Amino acid sequence: MKKQGKPNILVVNDDGITAPGIKALIEVMQELGNVVVVAPDGPQSGMGHAITIGKPLRFDKVDLYPGVEMYKCSGTPVDCVKLAVNKIFKGKKPDLCVSGINHGLNNSINVIYSGTMSAAVEGAIESIPSIGFSLDDFSQEADFEPGKKYIKVIAEEVLKHGLPQATLLNVNFPKGDDIKGIKICRQANAKWAEEFDERKDPYERPYYWLTGVFQNFDKGEDTDVWALEHHFVSVVPVQFDLTAHHAIPVLNTWTFDV
Repeated sequence: MKKQGKPNILVVNDDGITAPGIKALIEVMQELGNVVVVAPDGPQSGMGHAITIGKPLRFDKVDLYPGVEMYKCSGTPVDCVKLAVNKIFKGKKPDLCVSGINHGLNNSINVIYSGTMSAAVEGAIESIPSIGFSLDDFSQEADFEPGKKYIKVIAEEVLKHGLPQATLLNVNFPKGDDIKGIKICRQANAKWAEEFDERKDPYERPYYWLTGVFQNFDKGEDTDVWALEHHFVSVVPVQFDLTAHHAIPVLNTWTFDV
């Protein structure tokens, strides 16, 4: 890796190293700096912050895009970041970690389940300015072009200003080319109403497919859900400190007599 005055940028994802979304993200990052890609060797959606324990990881260099240093990893998105920091950058951390572009939204509660966002969270844990990017389109033919100029300007601002300590950005794009601009948002109060579709295999044994309906309980106009519904790019600052600070005074009123 040769810095030559340019920032070093780590690109990761959860859809796998051959996904169209990561190709689009690589193309934007090549305009900004020296790109290193470490991505799973296959889809890892919904892995959250899982890491591989108890079995070895494979980590192999590949040549998919000219001029890009790329590695495929047998592990999770978080494994990819850990290996990149430890084995490629060898403690000299990249100037930026970007994850995505995910096929499908990671707004609201989806940030908890997302492998895309967990990779970015791991970057932030390593004190690397980090951003997760997602598009409201699950199709392999998804059009990432409309979001590219927004990705570039957001990444440029992060490289210029950095991010508050222990903070990263969760960026989601609406589908289509009628994007109105960028909104700084909060995470909406929403969740999945989940169901399990029961079916039978040829031996009449039951198996299940997870399905569900996304329910938004938040009518605020400052949320990521509202922004996306109104064709804005949503940018939510995310933290990995899960302490419910507002609950500490409440718990301090309790009596723990043992």
